[in-house]
Amino acid sequence: MARGKLRIYLGAAPGVGKTYAMLCEAHRRLERGTDCVAAYVEHHGRQRTEELLHGLEQTPRRELEYRGGSFSEMDVDAVLARAPQVALVDELAHANIPGSRNVERWQDVEELLAAGVDVVSTVDIQHLESLGDVVESITGARQRETVPDEFVWRADEIELVDMSPQALRRRMAHGNVYRPDEVDAALSNCFRPGNLTALRELALLWVADRADAYLKQYRRDHRVSAIWGSRERIVVGLTGGPEGHTLIRRAARLAEKGAGGEVLAVHIARGDGLTSASPKELALQRTLVEDLGGTFHHVVGEDVPAALLDFARGVNATQIVLGSSRRKTWQYVFGPGVGATVARESGTDLDVHIVTHEEVAKGRGLPVARGARLGRTRIAWGWCVGVAGPALAALLLNTVHLGLANDMLLFLAVTVAAALVGGLLPALASAAVGSLLLNYFYTPPLHRWTIADPKNFVALVVFVGVAVSVASVVDLAARRTHQAARLRAESEILSHLAGNVLRGETSLEALLERVRETFAMESAALLERADDRAPWTRAGHVGAGRPVERPEEADVDVPVGDHLALALTGRVLPAEDRRVLAAFAAQAVVVLDRRRLREEAEQARALAEGNRIRTALLAAVSHDLRTPLAGIKAAVSSLRSPDVAWSPEDRAELLAGIEEGADRLDHLVGNLLDMSRLQTGTVTPIIRETDLDEVVPMALGGVPEPERSVELDIPETLPMVAVDPGLLERSVANLVENAVKYSPAGARVLVSAGAVSDRVEVRVVDRGPGVPDEAKERIFAPFQRYGDAPRGTGVGLGLAVARGFAEAMGGTLEAEDTPAGGLTMVLTLRAAGPRPEQQPVRPERRTSC
Repeated sequence: MARGKLRIYLGAAPGVGKTYAMLCEAHRRLERGTDCVAAYVEHHGRQRTEELLHGLEQTPRRELEYRGGSFSEMDVDAVLARAPQVALVDELAHANIPGSRNVERWQDVEELLAAGVDVVSTVDIQHLESLGDVVESITGARQRETVPDEFVWRADEIELVDMSPQALRRRMAHGNVYRPDEVDAALSNCFRPGNLTALRELALLWVADRADAYLKQYRRDHRVSAIWGSRERIVVGLTGGPEGHTLIRRAARLAEKGAGGEVLAVHIARGDGLTSASPKELALQRTLVEDLGGTFHHVVGEDVPAALLDFARGVNATQIVLGSSRRKTWQYVFGPGVGATVARESGTDLDVHIVTHEEVAKGRGLPVARGARLGRTRIAWGWCVGVAGPALAALLLNTVHLGLANDMLLFLAVTVAAALVGGLLPALASAAVGSLLLNYFYTPPLHRWTIADPKNFVALVVFVGVAVSVASVVDLAARRTHQAARLRAESEILSHLAGNVLRGETSLEALLERVRETFAMESAALLERADDRAPWTRAGHVGAGRPVERPEEADVDVPVGDHLALALTGRVLPAEDRRVLAAFAAQAVVVLDRRRLREEAEQARALAEGNRIRTALLAAVSHDLRTPLAGIKAAVSSLRSPDVAWSPEDRAELLAGIEEGADRLDHLVGNLLDMSRLQTGTVTPIIRETDLDEVVPMALGGVPEPERSVELDIPETLPMVAVDPGLLERSVANLVENAVKYSPAGARVLVSAGAVSDRVEVRVVDRGPGVPDEAKERIFAPFQRYGDAPRGTGVGLGLAVARGFAEAMGGTLEAEDTPAGGLTMVLTLRAAGPRPEQQPVRPERRTSC
């Protein structure tokens, strides 16, 4: 069955019209004959949105009981049984009520998509998981309901529902978003113009990034080489010289002038031995460009201008920033500089900026040589010099005869020139042609292919020997230069690879992308199989085009062991490139093994934690649970004994002992269950505005004679707090019971509260022995008591549960020293200011900013 398609309406804040747009889309599809149902849609009392629900079939919801209330959730089974073509699912980031089929609604949507149902959904930008910290810094509120970015990123369509902050505030003022009694609070808090503008910018940039990724994929798939200036991408050409810092900063300033500008620094590793890149400078420049928000790239290219232009067009760049040449004036005889060549060959689609710097004309730059390996053009010129040069020399000497010795030196100069231009073979040809011409025209007898004087014969032999020797030396030097340059380029690539490893860059996809980019390939994949007969599978793949399924389908494959291979498509690489490629392949295998070892370590850590908890639980059962059970058993056995006639006072005492033991068991089991919920992440707080003076007194129910052992100081003027009352009660109860347990006889525990900025602090103060600073964090670990010395009842879970519940509600719990001795537990909670997200009719379902 084909997977369903996901369409998401993305907004910057509640009220921009996501649900309205989704319902309008549903009506358009109904008019086209599409089977469309509303699996779950919230109108939040908005009249125009509610009217659009008319005419849409709505699937039944599932009713769930939770904490004494009844809630409705999307019934996934009912939707699957109905099997519509399109299902409308509102509020993608919603957290389901405990007892639902899945923990999160996006997981419900994933099931519908897997079943072949198309889904149309909505989500606000602040509910994306990666933006949690940014949104909290803007709005002051932490979003507890989030959806993974990767899930939203994989959506088939994402449509931005946009509205200016001023228009959204007008909608708020007209009562089209929240109830009238909530409008003033919302406008003065979360819906301030600055907040809305920042959230709007987040949404626009996120959608722009996704559009950019789609554009890159489209250009790769359709092999589009022309530059589309959809956004400013500035490529900085680095030589490894000290001027690189100036170029990077200049490019960053250019990028800031355009919205969404991007800086890509690239160093071309050449193979002609003429580069003078400093590894230290490149490392510093890489750090600088990454600090400025750009990326660093390392590319191998024999022709620096061509490689730079190919890279710029490959990333769809709009500008190139280069430094003025460091070469001195006389060095331009070797050819134009890289900057001039790039500017000439960039065409009309790339702007080239030549930036001046302090190193101009202070040293050798990068001449435009085509590499130490002689190209076809250079070899052709070598043959021309080797064959035509002696003929031109003969014509010259026929006009002005300089004597046999000088004639031989002139022919020798031509041979050396042929060796310098074309290598060994053209030089040998020049020596052969020159010796024949010398014999025919200038060695007596003239115009004959014979030599009368033995001395002249020796001179010709020496001439040929010198010519061949010089040509061989020149050719050998060229080959040695090429080899040295090749090794130098390889060392730069391997050094860059080693640097990535040391920096902890262990992403397999990032490494494959680096391989594809370095060797200018279309795609790169790491293939593996279990054994020789098993089919190949992809452990990782990047690039465009059809992914390869077997190494035989690739243009280049590098086997790593018997069951792994690095496969690349795009072109056939020369043999000398395979050595570096083998290093990349080996590193890819290391990254793959490291990732799997990390996964196994996480599993082992989880198992070890589970074993530790089970061991501690068994220890608790063997002692702390058996003690009250033994007391209950003894009291019950005594009451049932027919041999003893118990007085009413004795019977009451035994029954009180049974009740006390049962209470201790209930408390212990409750803490164990709470710790289990915290460990598995199933604690879902229902946040609402609560008065502390309503919750704290209820938390003292488990303390014997609280009026004598606990002193309360909770001012009535305190602001309300945004908490789950049940979780807060359990947290305070555990803190008070712990303080009473460790307080000396006759000393009272003080429970006080006060407002600090936008927070409310609850302090539980005891006069016990206190805890050293180095042990203050350890006391919050599960199954830990200070010094691991049993005292009274408990299994060491009270403080761990209290901190876990506090953090689940967005608060903190810390331990401090009490002045004059003792320990103070500071529970910090978020004050419930007049924020719209804290005043919903249905808190766990209301969208907030």
